[in-house]
Amino acid sequence: MANYLIIGGDGKEYGPVTDADVRQWIVEGRLAASSLAKAESDAEFRPLANFPEFADILKQPPATITPLKVSAAGAGASSEADYDLDIGSCISRGWELVKSNMNLLFVGTLLYLLIEVAIGGLSNIPLIGVVFSIANFVISGPLLGGVFYLFISAMRGAPVEIGDIFAGFRRSFGQLFLGTLLQGLLVGACLLPFLVVFLIKFFPLISHFQGLQKGALPDAETLTALKSILLATGPVLLICAIPATYLSVCWKFTLPLIIDQQLEFWPAMKTSFKQVNRHWWQVFGLIIVIGLINVAGLLACCVGLLFTIPIGFAALMFAYDTIFIGKKD
Repeated sequence: MANYLIIGGDGKEYGPVTDADVRQWIVEGRLAASSLAKAESDAEFRPLANFPEFADILKQPPATITPLKVSAAGAGASSEADYDLDIGSCISRGWELVKSNMNLLFVGTLLYLLIEVAIGGLSNIPLIGVVFSIANFVISGPLLGGVFYLFISAMRGAPVEIGDIFAGFRRSFGQLFLGTLLQGLLVGACLLPFLVVFLIKFFPLISHFQGLQKGALPDAETLTALKSILLATGPVLLICAIPATYLSVCWKFTLPLIIDQQLEFWPAMKTSFKQVNRHWWQVFGLIIVIGLINVAGLLACCVGLLFTIPIGFAALMFAYDTIFIGKKD
């Protein structure tokens, strides 16, 4: 099987990659007939249109091909395979990926964070803030899916550029939105008993807070009552957090499966749930470690987050590759 070197849209050289990888990228619209490539034995780059072995795939419209590694039912061969997730390897490989693609992944993550912070800030504006809140609710899934796509592409040595952070909007907008929505509703339902208990106990204090003048602090009696409510509802919150945490971890790879495998949201959720359940504690451990790394970044005057968040994304995508694509650490 021949290997090829590719010139990406960013002008960088990628590879060597197999002919299967090249065909996959053509299907995904990331390579075209005019894209420059060469076999390892060739002296010069030339357009893909000059390679007879890719003539058939270049003639086919992308919509007629389904490049899935996992079936629509979520039961493909790779989704059936067992795995052993090495947390340390995911973190170290994530760091190496970010270090070798610093400009791309750092800027991509920064752009993602700026968009989220900007929309979050605009959501606090009176009257029109609700519009931005709805907008953030709609775009959060596709935007995060694009971030995963950026990291997955860099991880596999595929041609990639900063604009790929918006890939979720052109590849799987509806499915990414629905996947995020359903996860939010089901995880939120787990916390509903706590919310109900808290509101019931807090309701008698509403009049006390409404009677306070702007900037005034609650009196000692109100603070004591509030403390009692928090102590009484704390155990309920802890109990509700168990299923909420369990489901959140199980569905952690829903968006990567949608954006990478082009699955619909429900098969993606089922596939993620099934595979993560094989070694739930390993995946949970990775998430905890990533969280601790981000806490360290937060303590470094918050600026450290700009470096730790990309490492976390990269580590998570290496875990995704291990769990669903079958690549060992």
